[in-house]
Amino acid sequence: MSELVLETNNKTTSVTEIPAIKMEKTPTEQLNQQREAFLKNPCPSASERREWLQQLKQALLSHQEDLIQAIDSDFGGRSRHETLLAEFMSSLSDIAYASKHLKKWMKASRRRVPLHLQPASAKVVYQPVGVVGIIVPWNYPLFLAMGPLVTALAAGNRCMLKLSEFTPETSKLMADIIARTFPDDLITVVNGEADVAAAFSSLPFDHLLFTGSTSVGKHVMRAAADNLTPVTLELGGKSPVIIDTDFPLQEAVERICYGKSLNAGQTCVAPDYILIDKSRQQTFIDAYLKAFRSMYPTVSGNSDYSAIINHRQYQRLLSLIQDARNKGATIVTLDDETITDGSRRMPPHLILNATDDMEVMQQEIFGPLLPIIAIDNLEEAIDFVRARPRPLALYYFGSDKQRQNQIQQKTHSGGVCINETLMHVAIDDMPFGGIGPSGMGHYHGHEGFLTFSKAKSVLSKGRFNSARLVFPPHNSRFKQAILKFLSSR
Repeated sequence: MSELVLETNNKTTSVTEIPAIKMEKTPTEQLNQQREAFLKNPCPSASERREWLQQLKQALLSHQEDLIQAIDSDFGGRSRHETLLAEFMSSLSDIAYASKHLKKWMKASRRRVPLHLQPASAKVVYQPVGVVGIIVPWNYPLFLAMGPLVTALAAGNRCMLKLSEFTPETSKLMADIIARTFPDDLITVVNGEADVAAAFSSLPFDHLLFTGSTSVGKHVMRAAADNLTPVTLELGGKSPVIIDTDFPLQEAVERICYGKSLNAGQTCVAPDYILIDKSRQQTFIDAYLKAFRSMYPTVSGNSDYSAIINHRQYQRLLSLIQDARNKGATIVTLDDETITDGSRRMPPHLILNATDDMEVMQQEIFGPLLPIIAIDNLEEAIDFVRARPRPLALYYFGSDKQRQNQIQQKTHSGGVCINETLMHVAIDDMPFGGIGPSGMGHYHGHEGFLTFSKAKSVLSKGRFNSARLVFPPHNSRFKQAILKFLSSR
């Protein structure tokens, strides 16, 4: 994921200038304002929450073209269709799903009361936690803001968003849209460089969600610990693809190529490396380049193919390629095209003979580089994955149900796709989140609602108190018999 570091972006295009929002309050003052508003309305009704979500939906639709242009400007070339699919469709789908299920999520959950506490009733109520802080990365600047925001609002909270300094046009526009749509004691946007992000993570929120790199996630968690702020960390890692021998290779390649090429691989759950039987390696390489060419007949000047976000990230990817080459890897790429459009568009680079000492196998790639590891069997692939930090996603291509179950039971990852890549993130009814180095906690759907809610236990009793039967003194035979009965059940 993206790192919160200081950098100046080189912008190639611009959108219509929107007057900057004057920051009259510091982030601390904004937090205090939201907390005061929350205390006045600590449990918003379902209708209030739905209204917030509908206002958010209308704001996105009303400013769709401006947002598409802003994201394109920040990337120096972002596919319009990818923005519509991965940013708008996903965000609007989240809003629709939360709005539909909100009332059911808010209902108290009835629980069983043991015999010795009867007569009584027990329930769990889901209470908004208060003010939620959301730190947004650059790779999907709209969707990765809207996803947690939607579930936080559905849970009845107030929200502060820190948008990425790597997407200045989008961040400025989003701040303006939010300010025009919502009062700042409900939702507010904080923009600024890395020092602002660091200060933001140190605020005493009631919950803090961070999406970004594992290294920065550690700093965020340390800062939150000073306030005992609960955190949800959506990090990344190296998501493997295992291709078994019984799955049609051409079909697997097309699905992998699409998942890796979306946003030029700048996706936290993008396929990060391939584990494939040695006998199928060359066939995979040929099929992958052919599949890419079918989707993207050209790279240079192709508006369907997104650019690398900025010069720093582009140079980082070039460095990974050179490091791998210097350490013995073979690099296979398109040999019939030179990028002449002045953009940072980068064709796919397949990296053969990748080894653990190469940087490309040590860090999340976040670009169109794809190491290919030759293996002898499925057990070797499983051992390879298990020997490394637990990833955010794992992709398995194979038709045998027993082997599919073997993958699910023997490996740990944030999520799994069987015979697909990426698409599990688009399912509203499933939680999204990592494990260990790839993150902690969940959002999306019902799990997102639960993340931003306090599940509070409530026991209710009437005037009759059955517990008096076990009050001291315990010297009577009757009380001793009651205690013996209760403790032997």
